[in-house]
Amino acid sequence: MDSGFPLLHSGKVRRLYGVPDDSELLMVATDAISAFDFVLPTPIPDKGIILTQMSLWWFGQLADVVSNHVVWGSRVGKADPGPYPIPDDWQGRTILAQKLEMIPVECIARGYITGSGWAEYQKSQTVTGIPLPAGLRHADKLPEPIFTPSTKADLGQHDENISFAQLTDLVGADTAAELRDLTLAVFTKASRIAEARGIILADTKFEFGRRPDGTIVLADEVLTPDSSRFWDEVHYEPGQVVPSFDKQFVRDWLAHDSGWDKDGETPPPPLPSDIVAATRARYVEAYHRLTGRTDIV
Repeated sequence: MDSGFPLLHSGKVRRLYGVPDDSELLMVATDAISAFDFVLPTPIPDKGIILTQMSLWWFGQLADVVSNHVVWGSRVGKADPGPYPIPDDWQGRTILAQKLEMIPVECIARGYITGSGWAEYQKSQTVTGIPLPAGLRHADKLPEPIFTPSTKADLGQHDENISFAQLTDLVGADTAAELRDLTLAVFTKASRIAEARGIILADTKFEFGRRPDGTIVLADEVLTPDSSRFWDEVHYEPGQVVPSFDKQFVRDWLAHDSGWDKDGETPPPPLPSDIVAATRARYVEAYHRLTGRTDIV
């Protein structure tokens, strides 16, 4: 992805590039996939395009709830370079975004109990210190969505769930309250949109940043299979493990079939072609089901 634009930052999946307008940057999603805090050596074809197009679609759906950082987004199959001539292989995977002062937390909303929330609940009947009713089963719907923030760890490190009180200590009371309210408002609307398409939004994480005028806006990616746990309503059954539209195939293969020790020092092995194909198919299906678009096949 040599482009002539200066590279500002390289993350697990996205790379940020500078542009002549210092108030903006280019955000380019690669096809890289991560699992167990490792970036894997095998990409998932078109994954970066899917993440970008889903995010752009969701930003549009949610614009009446919260502003976002998008200035321009490249589209699939459209040679529209936008304000800057981008390379052909960036088409469909690039967003021109406002530069923001990012707030260093993951803003997580949970509508169902699963993942790390389920693990905590089994021990203490809480999730990040929030008391929940007794007798919940895995994947049960919660009485109402909850806000459970976490730290945003560096590459190779683990995010850590924190309480609302810890969030308040970190960012201040007013900002913590605004992050909570925005997160739950976005989650509520997104859940309704997904449910109308036969998909359950079990949980998701958002990132927010501040514009120079202090306004908090939605940033990074939003409501993709990388940042969200989507379940097919047809296969949903409380008390059971529910298949997700995400990198489940990758995690399962690495954990159970690859022979790799995720707690050791050896990097993960390359993914076999069938795991790559199955993972891509789930991302594509989520994209089709949610957006109604079929420009990625």
